[in-house]
Amino acid sequence: MTIDTCLAKDLITVEQAREALLQAIAPLQETQLLPLEQCCGRILAERATAQVDLPPCDNSAMDGYALCGQAAHYALVGRSLAGHPFAGRLGNGECVRITTGAALPPGADRVVMQEHSDLHGDTLTPRQDTPAGQHIRRRGEDVRCGDSLVAPGRPVTVPDIALLAAAGVRELVVMRPVRAALLSVGDELRPLDTPPADLSHGEIYDSNRIALATALRELGIETVDIGCLPDNPGSIREGLEKARDSADIVITSGGVSVGEADYTRAVLEDLGQLDLWRLAIKPGKPFAFGRLPKAGRETLFFGLPGNPVSALVTLYQLVIPALEKLRGIVDGERTPPFQGRARLLNPIRKAPGRTDYQRGYTYRDTDGLQVVESSGLQGSHILSGFSRANCFIVLARESGDRDTGDWVTIEPFRAPLG
Repeated sequence: MTIDTCLAKDLITVEQAREALLQAIAPLQETQLLPLEQCCGRILAERATAQVDLPPCDNSAMDGYALCGQAAHYALVGRSLAGHPFAGRLGNGECVRITTGAALPPGADRVVMQEHSDLHGDTLTPRQDTPAGQHIRRRGEDVRCGDSLVAPGRPVTVPDIALLAAAGVRELVVMRPVRAALLSVGDELRPLDTPPADLSHGEIYDSNRIALATALRELGIETVDIGCLPDNPGSIREGLEKARDSADIVITSGGVSVGEADYTRAVLEDLGQLDLWRLAIKPGKPFAFGRLPKAGRETLFFGLPGNPVSALVTLYQLVIPALEKLRGIVDGERTPPFQGRARLLNPIRKAPGRTDYQRGYTYRDTDGLQVVESSGLQGSHILSGFSRANCFIVLARESGDRDTGDWVTIEPFRAPLG
């Protein structure tokens, strides 16, 4: 049996690392009062309550006629339109023309749809029985004034905004955004505005910092760009100090492995403490987590591998769950990525030792069966296969090669990868 050549006895499992991160992180405490329209995606800090009943009055669910009592024929005495209610009260055998959402006049106890009735002059004849209460929306049947609408500890969604606005809520108390300082480490890295002709032999574009910043902004995280640092302990120290003082968390890519030019971990241990290093995950083994103390509190440190696929896999599997807790999302609202099963369409190589997150493309075949295929080469530097993928093929730590036709675990991408 082939053994993972990167396997070491002291590697931490993905599950252990994720749990350790969640235990080590406390949610931010600072809040902001914001207008409702600025709150989508923010984490609610205080319970929001309805200011009015929904609906605010009995109203019609249909365009038609509001009737009083059960009769063969009704006298049409007026109309009730949305925003322009009928001013009087209906007596038995009377009706008004009514539109969807319009207030039900006093005395009306049912609504007949216009297509189920005939109007001749001022006489309405329903073409079918209309039971009491039909097509009426009752006051407060959705929400009562004072009801709790959205509980704290979860992101405010678009449906939440719609509900809160309808219930008269103008502003919310939300958690302030997390601030993340980003920096890359590596002599070989160059900014994206460098012309290709100016790249020296062996130099590459710094894609990680751009990808990570984009992913974090999509999650509502504010970013501070510290830039790209050379493989130099002094420069790394200066960059980490600047990042520490300007943000709640620092995310680096590169410099946390065991290479002779990998200084980030050593500088971190000098400035603070290292809590986690080297995981039983593929790709992404050099992932590191630690703390940088400052003025009575601390900045959290996430050191991601330099290989671009490794950086994104560890961001997705480890950093994002930690950020959810830091942002103030409570336990019951922090949902792990959905996992399902799919039949494999091609053989996969896998050496026991590390949980492997291979990139795949999943879909339903013509028989409705969920299937998955590799999206291409699986090297931690292969971004084209990641771009083509829409899921991870999750292979357990001790599993080996998988054959065509085997059932495997898949994890469809969610934001920010999907």
